[in-house]
Amino acid sequence: MINPKEAHIKPLPMPDADSEAYWRGIREGKLLLQHCKQCGHVQFYQQAICRECGSEHLEHRPASGRGTVHSFSVVYRAPGPAFKHDTPYAVLLVELAEGPRMISSFVGDDPLAVTFDMPVELVCEPVGDTGVVLPRFRAAR
Repeated sequence: MINPKEAHIKPLPMPDADSEAYWRGIREGKLLLQHCKQCGHVQFYQQAICRECGSEHLEHRPASGRGTVHSFSVVYRAPGPAFKHDTPYAVLLVELAEGPRMISSFVGDDPLAVTFDMPVELVCEPVGDTGVVLPRFRAAR
């Protein structure tokens, strides 16, 4: 159960051994995707093995940061006190130019302006003075 004193604090990502390189890339302003050296599969989210062939020979490569909105939802009712002042906001399922899909949120414009197949681009957004940077998307320019 959440301590009521902590209910107003947004959760932050906690990198692990598989995702540390990804989060380091986001802090540096680039989206890193895993590429399998054996079969060429490109995957997101990070894992120790290729989901296509099972190979452990993966490498991180910078992605373009561009994609299209595959699906989305505009949130009007905050899931908790920490998100109360953010509503309305759009949660996106972005199909990246490189193929994988990732969930993120929309920034920069009216969330009601989001549409299916809308071109978007990555924005690496710092979270206060926490040292954490989150991947978000805005309408492509």
